[in-house]
Amino acid sequence: MRKSGGGNLGRLLFGVIVLCCFCFVDVVARSPRGHALPRQDAVEIKMVKGGVVLDNKLVQVTFSRPGGDVIGIRYGGIDNLLETNNEEGNRGYWDVVWNKPGEAKNTQYKLQGTRFKVITARPDQVEISFTTKYNANLHGAVSVPVNVDKRYIMQRGRSGFYTYAIFERLEGWPGGDMETLRVAYKLKQANFRYMALSDTRQRFMPTAEDRARGRPLAFKEAVLLSKEASSPEFVGEVDDKYQYSAEDKDIKVHGWISMAPPVGFWMITPSDESRIAGPFKQDLTSHVGPTSMTVFSCSHYVGKEVGLNFQEGEAWKKVFGPVFVHLNSAAPSSHSSSMISTLWNNAKDQMLEEVKSWPYNFISSQDYPSSNQRGSVSGQLLVHDRYVKGLHRANSAYVGLAAPGEVGSWQRESKGYQYWTQTDEKGYFNIENVRPGHYSLYASVPGIVGDYKYEFDITIEPGSKIELASITYKPPRIGPTLWEIGIPDRSAAEFYIPDPYPTLMNKLYKGSDLDKFRQYGLWSRYYELYPHNDLIYNVGVNNYSDDWFYAQVTRSVGNGRYVGTTWQIQFELDNVVNPGNYTLQLALASATYAELQVRINHLNAERPLFSTGLIGDDNAIARHGIHGLYWFWSINVPSILLREGSNTIYLTQSRGGTSPFQGVMYDYIRLEGPSEKP
Repeated sequence: MRKSGGGNLGRLLFGVIVLCCFCFVDVVARSPRGHALPRQDAVEIKMVKGGVVLDNKLVQVTFSRPGGDVIGIRYGGIDNLLETNNEEGNRGYWDVVWNKPGEAKNTQYKLQGTRFKVITARPDQVEISFTTKYNANLHGAVSVPVNVDKRYIMQRGRSGFYTYAIFERLEGWPGGDMETLRVAYKLKQANFRYMALSDTRQRFMPTAEDRARGRPLAFKEAVLLSKEASSPEFVGEVDDKYQYSAEDKDIKVHGWISMAPPVGFWMITPSDESRIAGPFKQDLTSHVGPTSMTVFSCSHYVGKEVGLNFQEGEAWKKVFGPVFVHLNSAAPSSHSSSMISTLWNNAKDQMLEEVKSWPYNFISSQDYPSSNQRGSVSGQLLVHDRYVKGLHRANSAYVGLAAPGEVGSWQRESKGYQYWTQTDEKGYFNIENVRPGHYSLYASVPGIVGDYKYEFDITIEPGSKIELASITYKPPRIGPTLWEIGIPDRSAAEFYIPDPYPTLMNKLYKGSDLDKFRQYGLWSRYYELYPHNDLIYNVGVNNYSDDWFYAQVTRSVGNGRYVGTTWQIQFELDNVVNPGNYTLQLALASATYAELQVRINHLNAERPLFSTGLIGDDNAIARHGIHGLYWFWSINVPSILLREGSNTIYLTQSRGGTSPFQGVMYDYIRLEGPSEKP
């Protein structure tokens, strides 16, 4: 682990900084694992007009002072990796989107610091702080009611820098909604043209000018690139930043590559503890700009109900990050693929090192506990479905700690910290490096419907090692399965996803079945497949992977108006237990301004058997997601509504309006017979 040093030396060196404007000492460095490294240059800090510079002779970073924006990054033969055509405050920054109570407009605030301070100044490490404090007495001033401490750390021998931020609200402050919280960097477009998000999601990208010359499509962030694009390969292609989103559990490293000189810029997020809404929350990564960011809180794919929403007078404090901005370089080569591979593989290796080193032991803030101040929880998760013989080990289940709440509440939780891991093939799990606090233990098991919550809350204290006995999830189940549609995995990925329009394609995903859902305009394929009548699914005849459209969307009726749709599930019952109660287990993977109504055998029944009411604003359909927030209901179906022979369940999404993006995505549907006595 990387170790921090004493504060007295830091205060002494701070005095040297004030007198001499810089400090520079050369001693032997240590690797994160304690092995001696070759002699390396110490970290230098230098005050310049309106700014401060950190330099370890590998990378030089310039910050505005006291604002705390990153305005320059010198590395690898490039004077500034950031876009110098942008204003200094629009290059590297922390920002939020804040709305006062009742406001509909989203307002971005860059959180400019008003006070600069050197926290640590040692030969091996410098940590600096830029703070801004809310002043309730400044009537009429544009201000977010939160104190912010933005921190940056540079270490000797490390090609990059760390950043984190401490947000705090005090009692009595005004309420409001912090819809977005992120740290973002906008790179020099002349250099950075190749984007990498994963082993399979990387390519040369269009420019911001290409997008500006393109034609906006139905969803405002989507643009059809024109014949004036910077390269013929982009002509007629769709670009949309949401096509490059990913689930938070998969966003560990992403970034951009410059070919001349061969330099990489990477955002590494080693832990999701300060992100909101659990491991399946989707967020932006990198996109045309070129821009790279780490998003900690955002309403995308979940809706505004999941953001950082504060009541009047509510106190709160949370540390976001740290994240590591990693820079690397490669030897020039005539083969671009060789340089790309070298830089990408190095970035992945660095990510693994950062993950292994988490939690960092070199952070100076008392609000960030080191490893020996944290605890762990371990155990084994089993699944018992009384209609499936025996206990089953929850293989590859996601098990996590989040704020105490109801079953499934973790996916709407944003103000606390969350810790998630996956079980092994035998259902064993170990959640490590958990901050002290009070938590509930939750789980989501692939292939099993519903959510699990452990019956007791868990308190973590420094050094805690809590070992639970085997715990058992009894998923929702009333009676035997009569039929089922889909796979219970919180996603619509198993359903029919149509081929994209050849004229509206993003070539990054051409030929990819795994990422086909990220293509633009797939919702419109529904009108072509079902031009006159809505979807009818015949149990025992149809196959959900071919015959169940991935989203139940609205239907265009012209003049910019859209109406709801009704899908049918037709099935046979050889006999009906009467009297008796059947059960429809219904799980949705997404909902956007939708109301799903369920009727049995009577489409025109005035009142549905069940209605969700108006739910959801995750907008996953428009943002090329295959899921948003998860919804689940067990619906009682009295046997009097069923009949021997042919039956039909009508699923009506009743809401319409002016948007083609209203609707739902299904996760799983199961009809169960009446309960059988054990």
